[in-house]
Amino acid sequence: MQISVADPAVPDVVALLTEHLADMHATSPAESVHALDVERLRAPHVTFLTARSADGELMGVGALAELGDRHAEVKSMRTAREHRGAGVAAAVLGALVDAARVRGCTRVSLETGTEAYFAAAHRLYERAGFVDCAPFADYVEDPHSRFFTLAIDSQ
Repeated sequence: MQISVADPAVPDVVALLTEHLADMHATSPAESVHALDVERLRAPHVTFLTARSADGELMGVGALAELGDRHAEVKSMRTAREHRGAGVAAAVLGALVDAARVRGCTRVSLETGTEAYFAAAHRLYERAGFVDCAPFADYVEDPHSRFFTLAIDSQ
């Protein structure tokens, strides 16, 4: 698996992100969906990563948004259906945390849903050392949102 910085506007990534947004809207009320669309993932403060197989097949994606004050947020984590359970999400999450560390961040946080659909994501974040936290940045308390954070040492 090759994980690298990429443009989220390429066709296979757009398809995966479209599926991601559709699933988020199908499982959470619209006001509780915080996933970013392609244009917002192209913002200067966002680092977008893809995970691809040796033959170039898209396996998964993830993004890191710098929030300021040495704090970053994980955004738009998604693994292609045919690659779920193969460690793609853990590898992308690890690369995002590493990217935050290189940028001098001391904390990485994220927001995800609370519905049963998100149980696998909760386990992934907990295995990676993330712990529950209060809303951060512009988020507010929401029964459909769960917040996690991870303290990291910067390089």
